[in-house]
Amino acid sequence: MVKMEYKMVIAVRIDLKLSIGKTAAQVAHAAVNCALTSAKKKPVWFKTWNEEGAKKVVVKVSDLAELYSLKVSAEDAGLLTSLIVDAGHTELPPNTTTCLGIGPAPEDVIDRVTGHLGLM
Repeated sequence: MVKMEYKMVIAVRIDLKLSIGKTAAQVAHAAVNCALTSAKKKPVWFKTWNEEGAKKVVVKVSDLAELYSLKVSAEDAGLLTSLIVDAGHTELPPNTTTCLGIGPAPEDVIDRVTGHLGLM
């Protein structure tokens, strides 16, 4: 078994009480945006992450304030982020911020920022 050294983390707001399908769609948006951004801005990290199997972990945050705080911490650590804002066509009002993608990045770096968060 190969140890994965890179991962992507997506943090989802639990205060919104999204349906499973809506959560999945928002997480997918974050993962795609992070992957595309990483391929351009951190190609070595992207390549390694992708070759290892593109590990993704979904965690929860309590609310918008915690999500924004996490974004600042991630960017201060040199990590790429993607904040997802919903268009409001289904469950949410327009311009509702739902989740934050972080990485992909080396696990030790990303865990310093996200390691305290619980899994979804």
